[in-house]
Amino acid sequence: MIHFIGAGPGAADLITVRGAKLLGEADVIIYAGSLVNPALLDYKKEDCIVYDSASMTLEAVIDVMREAEAKGWDTVRLHTGDPSLYGAIREQMDRLDQLGLSYDVTPGVSSFSGAAAALEAEYTLPDVSQSVIITRMAGRTPVPEGEKLSKMASHGCTMVLFLSTGLLEEVERELMEGGYPPDTPAAIVYKATWPEQAVYRCTVSTLAATARAHHVTKTALITVGGFLGDKYDRSKLYDPAFTHGYREASK
Repeated sequence: MIHFIGAGPGAADLITVRGAKLLGEADVIIYAGSLVNPALLDYKKEDCIVYDSASMTLEAVIDVMREAEAKGWDTVRLHTGDPSLYGAIREQMDRLDQLGLSYDVTPGVSSFSGAAAALEAEYTLPDVSQSVIITRMAGRTPVPEGEKLSKMASHGCTMVLFLSTGLLEEVERELMEGGYPPDTPAAIVYKATWPEQAVYRCTVSTLAATARAHHVTKTALITVGGFLGDKYDRSKLYDPAFTHGYREASK
């Protein structure tokens, strides 16, 4: 069996229980060495064969999986965060389907959750934002025209940007063109949950300058929105004046 596993956002103990178990049973591990914390390899058994996919092509990865299956071995394909977000797993699964090879997927804690934890923040605050847009700035890899960052920004809700740290001048321009005021709260979260985690709070108009000041060029998430401010409404769920199925409102 081939197991696609989300490694979590960085900290080795933030992999799921299921993911850690499968990792410990694997005969072959293919991990995204440029992104996944190598401390996760401490879960592997002694005779496990490990491949770093940072320098591998899709074809090379599939060849390793196919050879392991021919030998009756279990393979773990270890992706950063949760593999459903920017994990490039669809193309791998399609190739495996063509080869008639079985696989399954174990979700992981996404780095956008790790970033919220690092910020000690809640993305969805009453009367501030009830929606989160997870997206990226167009760069060498384009985005669909309808998902241009300025169009996404027009909603004014919480935004979390992946894969955009090296394009922050363009990010600033697109966000403000879309409608965020220059003083909208923002934050750069570098390596969320890793030992070297760092949080840099700023505004939409100072994202690029903040990244330069702290020498952040990659492996960071950009968060934007009023959720980083100090104004919000109290939750109705725990408001004594609000009735719901489990509690009558207090008089």
